[in-house]
Amino acid sequence: MPFLNNEQFSEREIAATAPPDERVLENELRPRSLSEFIGQDHLKETLNVFLQAATMRGEPIDHVLLYGNPGLGKTTLANIIAAEMGRVCKVTSGPALEKVGDLAALLTSLETGDVLFIDEIHRLNRSIEEVLYPAMEDFALDLMIGKGPGARTLRMQINKFTLIGATTRPSLLSSPLRDRFGATFHLDFYTDEDMKKIIKRSAQILAVAVNDAAIEKLGAATRRTPRVANRLLRRVRDVAQVERAELVTADVIMRTLDMLRVDHLGLDHGDRKILQIIIDTFRGGPVGLSTLAAAAAEEMETLETVNEPYLLQIGFLERTPRGRVVTRRAFEHLGLTPPAIVEAA
Repeated sequence: MPFLNNEQFSEREIAATAPPDERVLENELRPRSLSEFIGQDHLKETLNVFLQAATMRGEPIDHVLLYGNPGLGKTTLANIIAAEMGRVCKVTSGPALEKVGDLAALLTSLETGDVLFIDEIHRLNRSIEEVLYPAMEDFALDLMIGKGPGARTLRMQINKFTLIGATTRPSLLSSPLRDRFGATFHLDFYTDEDMKKIIKRSAQILAVAVNDAAIEKLGAATRRTPRVANRLLRRVRDVAQVERAELVTADVIMRTLDMLRVDHLGLDHGDRKILQIIIDTFRGGPVGLSTLAAAAAEEMETLETVNEPYLLQIGFLERTPRGRVVTRRAFEHLGLTPPAIVEAA
């Protein structure tokens, strides 16, 4: 399946488990500059101003927090910011920083103006988070030397750097950490037109000939998420290669989606399972998140960050004070007759 079904892993951890060729392709498909980055227009305009101002002053750009659903381009934007500033981007993730020494080693290795990107920053250990506070504000490390009555604090100055944090759960960030970011950007789901442009660009890089009808079909199944679009396109390329199809048509797209158990709106087996459980077990809802997670044998965080956002976006699911409710559109999509209470809504 092309979709993540367990958000306890960060984007970086998942990428590390992919086959080497897939990881190379993933990097090749990433935009390298703001001008290449498609979509998120307001974010790009604002970020471009901040980058130009920092360059004119000869200073590193202020710390940046990026939040949004998986696959929308947080890691890509971090690399673009470093590239636009002409600096190096060092990448890590919240779970990977287990000891204060891990963070200290990274911070002391940064040159002036370099970027430190921490993916899933909301999963940082609290003791490590506290070390970040003086590093972000004063560009200094406060290290504790010794134990007991003889313990003392040593302050070590570090080079000025930019911290870019990325998270899918901004509400889990502590207020002291969140307040130390100079700019916060929310990445939205992409528009249908943006997704078509992204697919065209990726198809050119992968040397895949795709007609407009095929781009339309594939775009509708991408969940308005670039990472999903690129993964589906790579699988489409596989099918076209095996079938010796010189041009990818809508038929090739539909055969690929059928193999992956993805429907024409991008719903995978997990999405349909959740909707079906709410319909069959809870008569269309309302049902609480914890109850739904238990019935679906999924983690609550997975439902909230992977499945729910897109189902809410396309109007298949509603959140009410009493719980989640399946809408009339979802019943129709699954070929079912909605109960009277849903039809009246």
